[in-house]
Amino acid sequence: MSVVAIIGCGRIANYAHFPALNKLENVRIKYACDIIMEKAEKAKQDYPKIENTILDYHDALNDKDVDTVFVLVPNYEHKRITIDALRAGKNVLCEKPIALNYEDALEMQKEAKKAGKILNIGVNNRYNTAVNTVKKMCEDGTLGHIYHVESHFFTTRSIPGLGGPFTNKKLSGGGVLIDWGVHILDLIQYLVGHKTLKSVSASTNSELAKNMKDYKYGNMWAEDTADIEHGVNDVEEFVSCFARYDGYTLSLTGGWATNIPADEFYIDIYGSKAGIRLYYVKQKFKVFLGETLEVTESNIPEENHYDIEDRMFIDSVENGVPNRGHIDEVIDIEKLIDLIYQSADEEKEIRL
Repeated sequence: MSVVAIIGCGRIANYAHFPALNKLENVRIKYACDIIMEKAEKAKQDYPKIENTILDYHDALNDKDVDTVFVLVPNYEHKRITIDALRAGKNVLCEKPIALNYEDALEMQKEAKKAGKILNIGVNNRYNTAVNTVKKMCEDGTLGHIYHVESHFFTTRSIPGLGGPFTNKKLSGGGVLIDWGVHILDLIQYLVGHKTLKSVSASTNSELAKNMKDYKYGNMWAEDTADIEHGVNDVEEFVSCFARYDGYTLSLTGGWATNIPADEFYIDIYGSKAGIRLYYVKQKFKVFLGETLEVTESNIPEENHYDIEDRMFIDSVENGVPNRGHIDEVIDIEKLIDLIYQSADEEKEIRL
């Protein structure tokens, strides 16, 4: 039986992790912690498995019964709370991104190794059934030689929580790249495999909400965190990059907000025998066979990938065997994100 503390009772906790953990018979949720007690109390009402609500996460770390901690707080707190938990002898699942930058991620990885504890990152898409079907095709030769991967992910004018933590670089580490792009880049690495990165060229833009009060939008997710009147917007809303790996190339274009009237979320994988378009939000895919010109669409019953992620994480805690979400499998993406930002800031290609 794993005894769990949830630190942070916001959006991702209620959307994903409380429901997933509530289903697991081998889990006790001993603590729900949030600096806003009303959020923790609301979670306790919604999920009867929660035993206690607390304001200070150290109360959970000091409890010897607790062996596992979920760090579900804003990005700038990932490093501090995760390291505190590891030093207290707890296993940790920290939501993505790992941290604000690669240097901080390395510190977290080092502390996990020193503590001898499991540190997983919230890369939930690695547990999706359709994704893992595509991964098998990439590995078994169905596509032939994979020579290019391309992704488009953008919406029409939908910057999240404008003026709040999402658009404050000190709190978030960046904009659409570190928020959405981290998922896309991680998926690509997971599908194609770890390859040696050779160069990165990128640009970022923040054009549509320079004057936040004049910004027009159709919808704004996380609007409850917005502060258009007094807040900060110093992150990118749009990113494009091109990267060379040993064996294939990668191109990526993404935006929280564009003046294009369409929403696009997909990854195209180009192979010598076949190609695949994986639809990110729907988690479905199409396969294009070059020799027969056939097009087939996936028809795979899906299980909630957060359920799988949390179940497999608890299994790792209990058996001590890292799984596909372990920090060692994910940390390269944090380095790539840093290089993309560096290339954009310096307006030049970065060669490694």
